[in-house]
Amino acid sequence: MELQKDRVIITSDVSGDRDGIGVEIYRDDKLIVEIFRDDTKRTRIVTLFQQDISLELIEESIQIFKKEIPWNFID
Repeated sequence: MELQKDRVIITSDVSGDRDGIGVEIYRDDKLIVEIFRDDTKRTRIVTLFQQDISLELIEESIQIFKKEIPWNFID
């Protein structure tokens, strides 16, 4: 079975100090970028899991986040 080169997973997290929803971007089955909307802190955070990431992948990840995740925070 061949793994997808790129894939996106919509995630939610309500444990620990996070409460919100986001997207995880995988390349070659490795987590590369997470963009997370935290409703408690009212923030949107990008986390990079690899040192060198192309600008194109970052821009595409942001577009995916804006398309898939509602912009407004939930109280």
